Amino acid sequence: MGFCTDGQYQEFLTQVPSMEQALVDDGTQLVELWFSVSRAEQRTRFLIRVIDPPRQWKLSPVDLAALEHWDDYTRAEQAMFDATVTPAAPWTVVRSNDSAAAASPR
Repeated sequence: MGFCTDGQYQEFLTQVPSMEQALVDDGTQLVELWFSVSRAEQRTRFLIRVIDPPRQWKLSPVDLAALEHWDDYTRAEQAMFDATVTPAAPWTVVRSNDSAAAASPR
């Protein structure tokens, strides 16, 4: 959505594993969480925010535009996992459609 160039994105993905490894080598306990919500659940949550005045502050124009790019974001999510998951800094995906759902390590 234009937040960075392709070059900046690739540089980020390249730099993250070494930066995280440096943190872990220095004694930092690194926990990476990814909260995953289905497309249907995200649409439901956004609809509630549109119609419920106390929740409207949680919804931005970027959020609404992002729904139209769901497939692109899903591909980017997988590319990010592929590029950044390491033994020093594994991702834990939290299935968050339902707050009672269990986390699954990546």
